[in-house]
Amino acid sequence: MGSDPHGRFVQIYEHAYRPILGYVLRRCQDPDDAADVVAETFAVAWRRINEIPPGDEARLWLYGVARKALANHRRGERRHERRTAALREQIAASPALAGPPPAEYTQLGQVFRGLNDDDRELLSLVAWEKLDTEQVARTLGITRNAVRVRLHRARKRFARALDGAGIDLPLFERTAL
Repeated sequence: MGSDPHGRFVQIYEHAYRPILGYVLRRCQDPDDAADVVAETFAVAWRRINEIPPGDEARLWLYGVARKALANHRRGERRHERRTAALREQIAASPALAGPPPAEYTQLGQVFRGLNDDDRELLSLVAWEKLDTEQVARTLGITRNAVRVRLHRARKRFARALDGAGIDLPLFERTAL
C-alpha cells in the first residue's frame, strides 16, 4: 500500500485512536480491560498494516478488529472465571485449610513463622515441596552454590530459634528442614 508503513500506522492511529477507545470503553466495564483491547486492536493493525483499507475505511476496519478483540477478551474472561471457580472449590476442599487456626499453631510452627520470609521460603521449598538444590536454584533464579549457602544459614537460624524456644528436635529432623 505504501512505502512507509510506520508513517501510515501513525496516521491511522492518530485518526482512529479516540473513536476506537470510545467504542471499546462503552463495551468494557473495566478501563484496564478496555486499554488491553485497544492495545490489541492496534497491535493487529500494525501487523496487518498492508491490509488496512485507505481513508476512513481504516477506522471502520479497526472497529471490526476491536469487535473481535472484545469477543476474544470476553471469552478469556469466561474461561478465567470458570477456572477460578474450580480452583476455589479445590482450595475450599483442601485438607490444608482444615488445620488449626493461627492461634493454635504448635510451638514449632510459631518458631517457623518467626523466621524471615526468605528463610521460610527456602526451608519450605526443601521440606514441603521436596525440591533439591538445583530445583530451588531454578525456582529462585540463583545459583546452586547460593542455594547451598543460604540453606545452610537458614537452617542454622532456624536451629537457633528452636533452641531459643526450648524445642529439642533430633538432628535428622532438623536437617530435613
